[in-house]
Amino acid sequence: MLSDQEIDAAKKRLPRSPDTLHEHNDCIRLAYQWLDAQKTVASAPKTYLPLKHMIEHWAGRYVSQSDVEVAALLHPRIEGKYPNYNLSRRLTRPSDRRLSGIGEALKHEQYRERLDEDGYKLTEE
Repeated sequence: MLSDQEIDAAKKRLPRSPDTLHEHNDCIRLAYQWLDAQKTVASAPKTYLPLKHMIEHWAGRYVSQSDVEVAALLHPRIEGKYPNYNLSRRLTRPSDRRLSGIGEALKHEQYRERLDEDGYKLTEE
């Protein structure tokens, strides 16, 4: 699990803009877990994926684009810039076990109600 110290250090490395928003470090942990479940490819595809929304729907909690960017910065296998990371287009639906121990998971149930299982080609066991 990512520590608050690791997350805070990564936040400082991310360029700030007027749109930068971080509500809770757990949002970054949730994004990290979603990214961690994904298979990666050699280079980032040029097509758009609604990553932030997919992560929110799986995690059941609002997650900002900035949270996803910090999570990607921390992840050793993720390369590229939001939303064009080196993720396989055959997305993996992360196991709900990844939500365990993250206090903010499922705090906004309305997001979880919009989870689109059809957006995933694979399911993590």
